[in-house]
Amino acid sequence: MARPVTEGSPGAGLAVEGLTKRFGRVTAVDGLSLSARRGEVLGLLGPNGAGKTTTLLCLAGLARPDAGRVMLDGVELGSDRSRLIALIPEQPDVYPMLTVWEHMVFVAKACRLPEGWHIEADRLLRRFGLAERRDDLGEALSKGLRQKTLVAATVLAGAPVLLLDEPMIGLDPRGQRELRLVLRELCEEGRAVVVSTHLLEQAEAMCDRVVILKSGQKLAEGRPDELREALHRGASLEDVFLELTEAPDDVRPS
Repeated sequence: MARPVTEGSPGAGLAVEGLTKRFGRVTAVDGLSLSARRGEVLGLLGPNGAGKTTTLLCLAGLARPDAGRVMLDGVELGSDRSRLIALIPEQPDVYPMLTVWEHMVFVAKACRLPEGWHIEADRLLRRFGLAERRDDLGEALSKGLRQKTLVAATVLAGAPVLLLDEPMIGLDPRGQRELRLVLRELCEEGRAVVVSTHLLEQAEAMCDRVVILKSGQKLAEGRPDELREALHRGASLEDVFLELTEAPDDVRPS
């Protein structure tokens, strides 16, 4: 049996080895290996159909992979990962008949948070501009407000790994700014964060490292500045992304 790895150890964080997921004859994720260390934001970048969402679903235990394994701090995880890995999907689904505040209460009770959790819950609602909407039902919220509610509740839950699928879509500028700040604070607390996004400028500003995917395979991985330098010119992350993802499958930039 693997021995748990303490925070700060070389193996600390989320590790994925040989992840493969097929839907019939279509291979959505093809032998993917990556790591998201504690204390960093890892970006998953790729065109539509690259396998980003499927990867997140497999990591969260919501889709069963055909091969591969997922480990946290050196320990292989089983199918029940809800207390360890939290996923905020692209389409934010909230409970329609619960208020914003009741979502926070639900998470606090489900996760058995210690007494005093409501202080942090209040702080999160204020940060995301939800304090005045705390008594609104989920069914009355716009997509942006549902997104903020899910983010606040998920952060409150305190899972060591947080996965976010296109988190900036639907958020107003204030919400985007607060989310970037919150994610950085979570990293400083020693959590691992994985963000899937099409917004390359946001990825460059938010992510410590990025993984570029195409057809379920990893094309490149590294810090944004490392990937830019690899093109040997004044490249942007967008340049790197387009050159890699638009190249024929049998041709890869060196």
